[in-house]
Amino acid sequence: MKQSIQLRLGQHLAMTPQLQQAIRLLQMSTVELQLEIQKALESNLMLESGDEADEDAPAPGNGAAEPAEARAEAGADAEAGAGNDTIPEDLPVDSVWEDIYDVPTPYSGPAEDGPRELAIHGGESESLRGHLLWQMNLTPFSDTDLAVAMALIDAIDEDGYLSVSLEEIRQGLPEAAGLELDEVEAVLHRIQQFDPIGCGARSLAECLTIQLQQFDPHTPGLHSARAIAADHLDALGRRDHAQIMRQLRIDEEEFERAVALIRSLNPRPGSEIAGPPPAYIVPDVFVRKHRGVWRVELNPESAPRLRVNPYYAGLVKRADDSADNNCLKNHLQEARWFIKSLQNRNETLLKVATCIVERQRGFLEHGEEAMKPLVLREVAEAVSMHESTISRITTQKYLHTPRGIYEFKYFFSSHVGTADGGECSATAIRAKIRKLIAAEDPAHPLSDSKIAETLSREGIPVARRTVAKYREAMSLPPSNERKYRR
Repeated sequence: MKQSIQLRLGQHLAMTPQLQQAIRLLQMSTVELQLEIQKALESNLMLESGDEADEDAPAPGNGAAEPAEARAEAGADAEAGAGNDTIPEDLPVDSVWEDIYDVPTPYSGPAEDGPRELAIHGGESESLRGHLLWQMNLTPFSDTDLAVAMALIDAIDEDGYLSVSLEEIRQGLPEAAGLELDEVEAVLHRIQQFDPIGCGARSLAECLTIQLQQFDPHTPGLHSARAIAADHLDALGRRDHAQIMRQLRIDEEEFERAVALIRSLNPRPGSEIAGPPPAYIVPDVFVRKHRGVWRVELNPESAPRLRVNPYYAGLVKRADDSADNNCLKNHLQEARWFIKSLQNRNETLLKVATCIVERQRGFLEHGEEAMKPLVLREVAEAVSMHESTISRITTQKYLHTPRGIYEFKYFFSSHVGTADGGECSATAIRAKIRKLIAAEDPAHPLSDSKIAETLSREGIPVARRTVAKYREAMSLPPSNERKYRR
């Protein structure tokens, strides 16, 4: 094989690091974006938040004298960039930022009157494991039993059930060699008496039985309730009440008392203890009606203000190739691109939100029944962007409206053709089904076929299986179960 040198001309598409950063910021949620901004503020000395601009920036006479060379550089850069208002699309990597931009940098977010804190919304709460460990430390255990108790608590899930068999727990305790399975079960019984009662149960029947043991022995219906919880839960779930009363040889009054006791129990005792900290939704966009016109505004919390520190930017020297100056140039370049990416994200978010509000004005005025069908392609054509960009900007982004907080994806739905040639969105059809079921006669609930016939008379031809699919998606039971529940 002979080696040779050839010259070829071709085209290929390459994603620059700046474009990758812009795409990554575009699809971030509010919480993820705040974490990314906080990380950028900590790693880039050129970046600063808008609230810190007037407080933290060093100034002459305040303990930090500004070099005369830096002031001269900054003044020359400001004069050079005074007549250049446009930003080129393709900037060479080895170019100097002062040749293109002014030293003062606009904020990346909207103006804000009062001070604002860049914080992640969250809370602190006690976990079920910590609550059980606290009680374990107050209980007299031997060293071996303490190791077993800790292993058992680690195997209890958030609902309060033991997720691992006792045999596996015994085998996983090398320090408890020679421990019998009965000893592990004895420790488990002590943990099952911890608060909340029933934690550590291996099944629903055991969980309910443990809770029933806390009642006064003279409680009416307690004996029958224990028998039902232990052996007849499946029949109770099938509503086979006659079979249960026949096998237990009890009358209907005794059965009702027993069922009332069982209904007073908690099948998920672990839920009584607060779980992990709740994740609060921070809306990205606010929608308000002002003088009959719907207005769309960015949430300042989701669009924090950032800028380049003008003092540090003035320290950059053009002709100096020292390591410190190159480091400052790199930080300045990264800061500029980060701010520009944030600006692009905010502009895209506002464009898409405005387009959604314009097309779903009926929903804002009248509710879900007035929701119009909408797909990503329609919004992409309206704002002159690609569908993939619209998909990224509508993921994990939320709209605060007078009717509540909704994810952007909520306003996109498929459509069904109507009798008059129009279109009706799937969200509106689900709302109509929910409205029909809410207004039905409890003694004679509407079947899926009758609901389909009612919608067809209103000009929305849908099949019975479509009604069943929408009803199940809304967690609404069928007609026979709705009749019993009423």
